[in-house]
Amino acid sequence: MAQNELQRSITTSTAKKLATTTKTPPQMGSITPRLLLKLLPWVQVDSGTYRVNRTKVELKKAERIEVEFFNGVPSFRAESFRRIPLFARIEQDIVNRLAKKFQVESTGLGDNLIAEGKDRQKFFIVAQGQVEISSKGTHGEDLRIAILSEGEYFGEANLLSDKASSVTVKAITPAIFFTLNSNELEEIIKDIPTFREQFQTAIDEHLRLKATVNAHGEKHIDLASGHEEYNVIPETYIDYEEEPREYPLNTLQTVVRVHTRVTDLHNNPYNQLEQQMRLSIESIKERQEWELINNKSFGLLASVEPGYRISTRYGSPTPDDLDELLSLVWKKPSFFLAHPRAVAAFERECTWRGVPPVTTVVFGVPVITWRGVPIIPSDKVEIQGQYLTNRGVGTTNFILVRTGEQEQGVVGLHQAGIPGEIAPSLSARLMGLDKFAVASYLLTKYFSLASLTDDAIAVLENVEVGYYHDYNNRKTVLK
Repeated sequence: MAQNELQRSITTSTAKKLATTTKTPPQMGSITPRLLLKLLPWVQVDSGTYRVNRTKVELKKAERIEVEFFNGVPSFRAESFRRIPLFARIEQDIVNRLAKKFQVESTGLGDNLIAEGKDRQKFFIVAQGQVEISSKGTHGEDLRIAILSEGEYFGEANLLSDKASSVTVKAITPAIFFTLNSNELEEIIKDIPTFREQFQTAIDEHLRLKATVNAHGEKHIDLASGHEEYNVIPETYIDYEEEPREYPLNTLQTVVRVHTRVTDLHNNPYNQLEQQMRLSIESIKERQEWELINNKSFGLLASVEPGYRISTRYGSPTPDDLDELLSLVWKKPSFFLAHPRAVAAFERECTWRGVPPVTTVVFGVPVITWRGVPIIPSDKVEIQGQYLTNRGVGTTNFILVRTGEQEQGVVGLHQAGIPGEIAPSLSARLMGLDKFAVASYLLTKYFSLASLTDDAIAVLENVEVGYYHDYNNRKTVLK
């Protein structure tokens, strides 16, 4: 039978040539809810610079020691030794000698570096890995004092003590340490007879200063309490920080180029310039959220003080770990911030323990909460060490913040009302046409972030996202 006898009407493929195609605007897979930008309270900065005035800190908190690796061998600079408060006032020559006396030790998973009641106290710095410091409680139970990770140290106050250690130091991952034992210390004492006296003076001064400040290192205010008559009322004043931190507004810029022929002839059904600007602005806002978290100068992670950094006990983020974070930022915490895979890892731990978290809605997005505090997902909280598929193992951070100027928390900074503004602190300006009839538009976003006090941000480090529980009834279910 001939082909034309089989065709009884116009074919679909031919009809499509006359039909109008329904189109969507350009879609971009990288667009996220960007809840952080919506949750931050934004402060108008008319001068372009935001200064955070604080009360003077009399006793600075300890900072981490910067550890460097050369061909797999760890080392640290003697200058960074000064970050330990007890050594801040000791002569530089002695500090240099102490730094050179440290030995490198390594332990396997579960090994003890120091055993309580048996070994003498060591002064050690964690070069790699994690250790747990524990001690026996009044009822004989093991109580965890702290989890230490890279750059943290312990035992400096007991450096000259001959007593057995009152704590157990156990490696919860394979770990490498810098350690200073009594034999090495005795050599320094022989060479420098005044060392013992200097060190004891430094301890006494540290303890004296510690007794005059609060938990934040600020000077106690002298007050009189009671109903006794003729008491002399103490006089006091509150000093301010001499060099307060200033935050200049950060800048994100790009130039959008569109040929005039495109905008003249191909603007239906969608305006080409509008779509180019929309997609570019979406990219700017995505980068803005990344900067607010990861910028080395003002980002959330860079703003966390050492005393507000804790590590996970088992790698996976557990309810216990998030409770520990809440104990650090306990004054009206606003929200947690974590990578979606870290949020999923936390949910698995909750499922394993039988405590499913409550779900709430934030700006139309369903999110889980812990102890009433929302856990906001953001893929800008990066995962370190994952495979190229982005589905492998890796570690990340869980961040907890308090927000608002009135709460002495974290605030976003911007300057609304700038020339050419198309959104708060975002401007678009025509730069002109080139000789090829291509129009250029400059997009500029001004913003920054400031933490008003140290206890406004805390972070849970070394969060493992790749662990899954092997339930006992798995085989039964599969059958």
